[in-house]
Amino acid sequence: MSTRILSTSPLVGPALAELGARFPELRLASFRSPEWNAALPGAEALVVMLSEPITEADLDAAPKLKAIGTYSVGVNHLPVKACQARGIAVVNTPGVLTDATADIALALLMAVTRRVAEGEALVRSGQWQGWAPDQLLGPALAGKVCGILGSGPIGQAFARRAWALGMTPMFWDREGHGGVVAFGAGKAPRLPLPGLLSRSAVLSLHCPLTDQTRGMLDRAALEQLPQGAVIINTARGGIMDENAAIDLLESGRLGGVGLDVYEGEPRLNPRWLQAPRTVLLPHLGSATTETREAMARLLCDGLASALG
Repeated sequence: MSTRILSTSPLVGPALAELGARFPELRLASFRSPEWNAALPGAEALVVMLSEPITEADLDAAPKLKAIGTYSVGVNHLPVKACQARGIAVVNTPGVLTDATADIALALLMAVTRRVAEGEALVRSGQWQGWAPDQLLGPALAGKVCGILGSGPIGQAFARRAWALGMTPMFWDREGHGGVVAFGAGKAPRLPLPGLLSRSAVLSLHCPLTDQTRGMLDRAALEQLPQGAVIINTARGGIMDENAAIDLLESGRLGGVGLDVYEGEPRLNPRWLQAPRTVLLPHLGSATTETREAMARLLCDGLASALG
């Protein structure tokens, strides 16, 4: 029996196995492995992870392909326009990971500003000598501006969390239309990027990686942030110039950085490993059991529709 569904990994929950039973045969093979390459020409549907880029050459090698499903919201690793031109459906998982991703952004914000990782490491080192007046001090958040790049569901969910901490959310005005964003707990203004950056004690990234946003936070943009500002990125690594951010951390210009995503991940800029006042996570944004099961179900339902 030929492979109809070719997946690079199992998914959380039963959805993928159920899809395979409905449209046999399902094959699991590591991305770019000999097994994957051998099965590609007969595949009608692919399931890939966000770190596994599909090219137009792959589409050429898969003449039976009807759909590509990615276990992510982002599709910047897929040749979307080429798929559209060939009538290949692109299936992703929007909506179901909103709260999980906003939660991890909040966790990073608290970990950076309250120096949680440093404190935990101090206790485990066995060198902690007890409470001290100036031990591991960090900035307060209440009363400060939280700039948010991205006013979609995740950006709005994070705004509600920032608002609950007593911060004032403000959004980037990507379209240049001005106005406000009703984020569920209140309304927040949309500002041009320079105006947003200059006000933001915290800057949290929640926008997709596109031609418009790639490299948007370059050195000149980062230098517009207030002294001691904190950056949180749970969106995509290519939005921010990582070397510029590390330079500003080392100089003391930035107060801290919390990352769940990296440019070129899982490869990591080695400078991050020594950068001060950073908290680094291995892309945990959607990593709750409930969220990953919901993502799998949404993905497999979309593939089932494409396969008919």
